[in-house]
Amino acid sequence: MTDDPNTDAGRPVRVSINRLKLANFRNYENLSLRLAPSHVVLTGENGAGKTNLLEAISFLSPGRGLRRATYTDVTRNNATDGFAIHAAIETTEGSVEIGTGLAGNAPGDTARRVRINGVTAATADELLDYSRILWLVPAMDGLFTGPAADRRRFLDRMVLAIDPAHGRRVLDYEKAMRSRNRLLTEERSNDAWLDAIETPMAELAIAIAAARAELMRLINGMIERLPDDTPFPKADCLLEGELEQRVGIEAATDVEETFRRALHGGRSRDRAAGRTLDGPHRSDLLVRHRPKAMPAELCSTGEQKALLIGLILSHARLTGELAGMAPILLLDEIAAHLDEGRRAALFDIIEELGGQAFMTGTDKALFKSLEGRAQFFEVAHGEVRSG
Repeated sequence: MTDDPNTDAGRPVRVSINRLKLANFRNYENLSLRLAPSHVVLTGENGAGKTNLLEAISFLSPGRGLRRATYTDVTRNNATDGFAIHAAIETTEGSVEIGTGLAGNAPGDTARRVRINGVTAATADELLDYSRILWLVPAMDGLFTGPAADRRRFLDRMVLAIDPAHGRRVLDYEKAMRSRNRLLTEERSNDAWLDAIETPMAELAIAIAAARAELMRLINGMIERLPDDTPFPKADCLLEGELEQRVGIEAATDVEETFRRALHGGRSRDRAAGRTLDGPHRSDLLVRHRPKAMPAELCSTGEQKALLIGLILSHARLTGELAGMAPILLLDEIAAHLDEGRRAALFDIIEELGGQAFMTGTDKALFKSLEGRAQFFEVAHGEVRSG
């Protein structure tokens, strides 16, 4: 058997960024990097621009990136044009040139454009045809103790990696919900107009709930396959939400009709509240630390971090199997709070996943065991050089 991960039987195809160019992105006026298909380690002081590089790569997937920043916010201060990101990616379709950003837009136009091999994409969802990009950043350390909205967003990003249509469903549902909320505030709201909104809204809600429930089934199955002595604790994941719990038990059409009637019957209550009180936008992801039989939010900070890393790694493995391509991982400050044994185990698991990983840290010594398996760069003041 060959050592090439692209040809190993049963392994997802390796997708790697071979060239990355930035213009007017955060603290980078102009940057051009040639990258090996191996992992990439970025080291340097805090504030040097390491996370900015990861954020730029995260824009090679749909959405607002790993910081959820507005597109105007990521444009470099005093730039005369919008930001631009260009990447050459080795994919399942061969080499693909991807460009995205605001560069060249008319004044006031803040819509991000995506071009694939020079052709403007209809939507950013087309990026998922060529790569899947997952990330873990320090801002996610409070995922289990923070607001439910953060966990829903995390959950939906996980679904999106295996179901590219999910993002559009969520956006369409939220748009319909805002229209419904707006109509409810109008003194002369028209029942027929509300009916016209609530019917597709119910259909979208059930599709969202079904996709989330399927992700839970798959991720729990993936976790179940892991050995009991895994270096990162196993998680038990479940959904808290009426629709998600019912959709796998009752016929989807029945659940949809029940929810549509609930929306109709709840108009007075929702009008008084000023918002829609029931639906998939109120659901939550619940995670338990299996070895300790404890809710994740009650675990120590270190245990929560290890649990989150394990969940991300299981999701990466699942994504590779279902998408047929190993995901690109963006791991910001991943090694800072792990002991030497867990760091070595993490790097071995990343290698086994078969994809390209970008990792950052302030101390190069933390990545010593990756020598020979990764390309090292030093980042300082918006400049990147081989390290």
